[in-house]
Amino acid sequence: MRISLLGDAPVRLDSTPGNPAVGVVRFVSRTGSPRIFALTVVARTRGTPSLAITRTVVVILRTPVVSLVGPGALSRWAYVLEGSTARAAPNPSAAAVARVPVATSDGQPNVVRLLAQERDAAGRTWVRVALTVLPNGRAGWVRRSDLSSYRRVATRLVIDTRRFTVTLYRNGRRVFRAPAGVGLPASPTPRGNFYIREKLTDFQDAAYGPVAFGTNARSPVLTDWPGGGVVGIHGTNEPSRLPGRVSHGCVRLRNADVLRLERLLPLGTPVTIR
Repeated sequence: MRISLLGDAPVRLDSTPGNPAVGVVRFVSRTGSPRIFALTVVARTRGTPSLAITRTVVVILRTPVVSLVGPGALSRWAYVLEGSTARAAPNPSAAAVARVPVATSDGQPNVVRLLAQERDAAGRTWVRVALTVLPNGRAGWVRRSDLSSYRRVATRLVIDTRRFTVTLYRNGRRVFRAPAGVGLPASPTPRGNFYIREKLTDFQDAAYGPVAFGTNARSPVLTDWPGGGVVGIHGTNEPSRLPGRVSHGCVRLRNADVLRLERLLPLGTPVTIR
C-alpha cells in the first residue's frame, strides 16, 4: 500500500495475510482558517494479475487555537495599548489572573510576549500572553484589540546560572557571549522562560551601568523591592566581582559587554534562565 500526501515522497506499507499494515498520518495547521488535506491510499495485491484499490479521503482541519510561537526561532510580541485584565480562558467571564497595564513600573511602554491566539463563540479574538506576576511562568488571555500590531524577533537569550554566562542567539546561531554575575544563594536569579520587556538608560546610580534590560521575571524573595522585584540584566560598577554569585537576583554584565549586547538585543526576545 502506498500513501502519498499532495506530492510528498510516498510512504510504503507492506502487509501479509492476517497482519494488516498500519500507519498514522498527522495533520498540522498553523493558521486559524480551515485547511483541506487530501489523503489518497492505493492498495495493491502481489502476484499476477495485480489488483489495485484506490481510496481518497478529504480531511478538513479547523484549529481553534493558533500558536504564535515559531516556526523555528521566531517569537512574537506587542505593545499594550489599553490596560486590561488577563483571564484564565479566552472568555470575558473567565476568572481574572492579573492586570496588564499600559506602562511598566519604570514608566516604559509595556511589552507582552505572545503565545497563542483564539476566537471565542462571539467571534472575538483573544491572545494568550506571558505575565509579569508571581509565581513566575504564568500566562493569561487578553483581548486582541488591547494590543498593537504584532512584532517578530528571531533572537533568544540564554542565561546559565551555573556557568555564569549570558549567550544571545539569532536564528539559532550564537552572536554574543559574556561572563555574568547572578543572584546570591539567598536571593537567586529565578529559573524559567521569560522575555525582554523594557530597556532603560541614563541611570543616576552607577551600580546599574550604562544600560539595563527589564524582564518579566520576578524575584520570589525580594517582593517588597520597587516594581515587585523585577529581574533585570544590567551593567555594574564592580566588574572585578564578575563572574559569580554577586547580586540580589539581577544579572550583571561588565559595562563594555552590556553596551555590546544593547546593539544586538531587541525587545520581546525570549529569555531562558537555567
